[in-house]
Amino acid sequence: MKALVTTRNTKTERVFLVGLELKSGNSWTTRESLAELQELAATAGGEVVGEGIQKMETPVAGTFIGSGKAAEFAEKCRSETVDTVIFDDELSPAQSRNLEVVFGCKVIDRTSLILDIFAQRARTKEGKLQIELAQLQHLLPRLTRFWGHLSRQKGGIGMRGDGETQLETDRRRVQERITKILSELDTVRKQRLTQRQGRKRSLWPLASIVGYTNAGKSTLLNSLTGAEVLAEDKLFATLDPTTRRLRLPTNQNVLLTDTVGFIKKLPHGLVEAFKATLEEVVQADLLLHVVDVSHPQAEEQVLAVNTVLDEIGASGKPTIMVFNKIDRFDCGEKLERLSQHFPGSVGISAKNGQGLDHLLAELGIQMRPVRDFVEMEVPHDCYPVVARLHEVAQVVERNFDGPLARFKARIPPHCRAEFQAYILREL
Repeated sequence: MKALVTTRNTKTERVFLVGLELKSGNSWTTRESLAELQELAATAGGEVVGEGIQKMETPVAGTFIGSGKAAEFAEKCRSETVDTVIFDDELSPAQSRNLEVVFGCKVIDRTSLILDIFAQRARTKEGKLQIELAQLQHLLPRLTRFWGHLSRQKGGIGMRGDGETQLETDRRRVQERITKILSELDTVRKQRLTQRQGRKRSLWPLASIVGYTNAGKSTLLNSLTGAEVLAEDKLFATLDPTTRRLRLPTNQNVLLTDTVGFIKKLPHGLVEAFKATLEEVVQADLLLHVVDVSHPQAEEQVLAVNTVLDEIGASGKPTIMVFNKIDRFDCGEKLERLSQHFPGSVGISAKNGQGLDHLLAELGIQMRPVRDFVEMEVPHDCYPVVARLHEVAQVVERNFDGPLARFKARIPPHCRAEFQAYILREL
């Protein structure tokens, strides 16, 4: 009883984790997945007091894990005064109901946990709408578990007779809210489309930072652009996309967008709800795929991110693999192996700036094709033209001998009209 009182005073839920290890197995073990689930639970504000794993051929239809194992875990939960049991895989509505009867406390799955974290972290109206949509879509088929005990309502004009069940009423209200949110998100998509069209008129290329959650994406954006995006050593520290202008050493302007982090077993409904945000990734000219090279499952995280990119239709884009956190440990051998597998990759520490000059150089090389390479002649007394050229273009060669100054430069297409009178030929 003392532990229960402490829990209530601190408002920290005591959590028990459950994983199912299928005998088929994979490179990402159940133990490693539960370690990540523990991080997620801590991020949501829970205190993990225990965990259990069962090995089976396939999940059980009614209770996901075996009934005997469920009873064993339930006894552990009662002895530890557990408030919430979290399963590492998605549960069906029927499985959730049955397991709550066995455990005698709240039972949620990985999807519900991730949605809860997103709900805590969303700051903008758009982010809150997307989270609410995903939560409602996840809740809709599970309403029976909340309202199955209620009897039918009666009374009132137009409600004589059996009336509506509370379940039917709530289903209708949830569906109406989903419809309204979808309409509002459609407006958001149109606004983002207008913004993208504005960017296309300026012809500044767009690079999106993608990667596993807590890989260091926001820290990288801050280091490169001076943005002040929240960057914490937590899963899903930031959700709302942030775009900043980055001026490369080649004088080229690039729009750099930080996006929501991905995770293994990312709920499909969450991907669908975040389509308005993830369209920034789909429309990007280039991706910076940030990887926490110090993480033991760095390769598996790369595969998890690629799976989500494929799901949203962003696979196959030009990509620079950015291996972050090289300052954390001696990762020379691992970094060399990954670099051989991903040509053109860059090792950096976004936190202390190590390798950022190399990254900017590689970004300039990758973005070079979007510029016009021309040879120009400019009168020596046209100082504003020469100054403007050095401001917006990458000047590769200059020669001030003779009656006219000669330049070879890579010019942004949207600036070409300013220099058209001085262009001799394409290179």
